[in-house]
Amino acid sequence: MQTNRIIRGDSIAEMARLPAKSVDLVFADPPYNLQLGGDLQRPDGSQVDAVTDHWDRFDSFADYDRFTRAWLAEARRVLKDDGALWVIGTYHNIFRVGAALQDLGYWVLNDIVWRKANPMPNFKGTRFTNAHETLIWASKSPSARPHFAYKAMKALNEDLQMRSDWTLPICSGAERVKVDGVKAHPTQKPEALLARILLATTQDDDLVLDPFFGSGTTGAVAKRLGRRWIGIEREAGYADVAQARIDAVLPLAPQDRVITHDARTATRVPFGTLVETGVLTPGATLTDLKRRYRARVRADGSLALDGGRAGSIHQIGAAVQGLPSCNGWTFWHVERRGQLVPIDSMREAYRKTALG
Repeated sequence: MQTNRIIRGDSIAEMARLPAKSVDLVFADPPYNLQLGGDLQRPDGSQVDAVTDHWDRFDSFADYDRFTRAWLAEARRVLKDDGALWVIGTYHNIFRVGAALQDLGYWVLNDIVWRKANPMPNFKGTRFTNAHETLIWASKSPSARPHFAYKAMKALNEDLQMRSDWTLPICSGAERVKVDGVKAHPTQKPEALLARILLATTQDDDLVLDPFFGSGTTGAVAKRLGRRWIGIEREAGYADVAQARIDAVLPLAPQDRVITHDARTATRVPFGTLVETGVLTPGATLTDLKRRYRARVRADGSLALDGGRAGSIHQIGAAVQGLPSCNGWTFWHVERRGQLVPIDSMREAYRKTALG
């Protein structure tokens, strides 16, 4: 299947042509069905640039619900079993979308409140300022195990657990795509929002599908972060803008897009594997970083002290320190070219070279 491309056409019809279980993540910013009764005016009489395009108009809530269920069903079909869906909306549509996706068998993992740091004010003064949009993150089923980069999100949030309320500015300034000085798309999303979503819930080379591609924010961010992408857009003008925008994006170098991984998700590599494969040879001496303790590697992957006591890297690390437990991977080091190297770095190198 060809990726990194814009498919021009109807989202539901074009998704139906994609192979089943071929996509890792769907990000959808569907029509909001705003149901505007007329033009919006500022106090000075000027017109607010709101969403009045034909693609956001539906004859009834029933029509909108049928449309929503149809695209959600196709999205679920193309998602891998452990894939996931993100959908964003406002109070006009997100509750209807949420009910539909639950009826179709999706399992809601989180709802995220995107709090806009610089929202458009309520000019009439008749309601609270609409200062947020809601995102739903859902898997295909309760038993699915979608990817989540928990530690990367903590690193992004100054080592605090990332919460479900995100304060990010709306798209403005140089990031706002314009054609002849006019906004190219009325609901362009900020790249920071998509970057957080893709960093949190995709991995390098994953395939991301956006069935309502618009100005191409998903594709631009996916390309920069080393993800594959497919966008579907029926409006030719938007598709042209998106293609030109993405063509100008430079991908990050592989070393610059590496994220902090949760150790629980890494492939398990026993210490004995390093011995069996010759990364460490029996008879090698391990020491701690301050060279206070020494232990010899044995052929079965255990460590032995001079006094005869033997055990795992964790048991012997704890024993020499008089502690109840020890992470032997970070405690023990081996000398390489005059430098002490933690055996954990050797395990990581083995994962990359031998396990991919």
